[in-house]
Amino acid sequence: MRRVTVTAAVSVMATVTALSATPAHAHGGRRALGLENCTANACHFDVAPGTYDVRVVLGGDAADSTAISGETRRSLLPETATEAGRTVARSFTVNVRTPEGEPTGPEGTPGLDLVIGGSAPALADIRVTPATHTRQIFLVGDSTVCDQPGDPYSGWGQQLPEYLRKGLSVANYADSGESTVTYLATPALFPTVQPLIGKRDLVLIQLAHNDKTTDEATYRANLETLVAGVRAQGGEPVLVTPIVRRWFSADGTLNNNTALLVNGLGVDHPAVIRSVAAAENVPLIDLTAKTKALVESLGVEGSKAIYLYNEKRDNTHTSAHGATVYAGLVRDELVTQHLVPAGLVRVG
Repeated sequence: MRRVTVTAAVSVMATVTALSATPAHAHGGRRALGLENCTANACHFDVAPGTYDVRVVLGGDAADSTAISGETRRSLLPETATEAGRTVARSFTVNVRTPEGEPTGPEGTPGLDLVIGGSAPALADIRVTPATHTRQIFLVGDSTVCDQPGDPYSGWGQQLPEYLRKGLSVANYADSGESTVTYLATPALFPTVQPLIGKRDLVLIQLAHNDKTTDEATYRANLETLVAGVRAQGGEPVLVTPIVRRWFSADGTLNNNTALLVNGLGVDHPAVIRSVAAAENVPLIDLTAKTKALVESLGVEGSKAIYLYNEKRDNTHTSAHGATVYAGLVRDELVTQHLVPAGLVRVG
């Protein structure tokens, strides 16, 4: 592959006046889409919905540090430092869909949009090609998981892609305000997601925060329906207990109903999820236990940065930092439980 220096890349990008109108899937054996679709800090690829592999070359004459995000504020590549005069190549796989963010939200911009960020960004080259060997990780969840449309909010599913290498793609169908009841009933949610699930695709299910009025029998039945629906498509369901809310008791622990997702009817959502996982022989990511341990270890003050307490007095939704930390916990469990190959995951 031809290496483009930063100087040459900027020159090429400065001469671009229009984006390619040919979708990537129509290129067949011809060249991949590249820098001609970029400006100094962003790229737009006029591609059809689908899954695409992206290969970037980062670096240039000076020491640089580059991160890449895309679509509705998804983190796709963590900040990557390069020494002066050196370049590094990185690859990832990205899901392009409509709507591009929350399933019940605005459609967003057609095609693939990438933002070149970081403290000293330098994109030397980029190539986008249709993915041929990709395993999808579908996310079924609420506002603590979804691709949040605006700062300062971020769901952990929005940060998960930066931990994955080429060959694993996140299709985040989490949606704000959804319960197990509404997720099953809304046409844009599970009725849309289910037919898209392929054999061996993972489907991570975290729904509890909005099941405030759902009785235990209904909640359990809804989880069982979701599990059965995933398996009917040949997919692999994974039940995820909800992240804790940042509500401390006087003794410095998160031991009250609000923090630990026990609703007004006395339904202990994490306990029901654990029970269904055991009964249905479904892998379990106990994110309630893991986030509880982390928040308590940080304490009342230290945990404020995980959530949006300082910005919004919000003890439920996470900051971009907190969402990234929580996505890291999910990443670790995916590897530990052998749900994804360790070689397809970024560590650190």
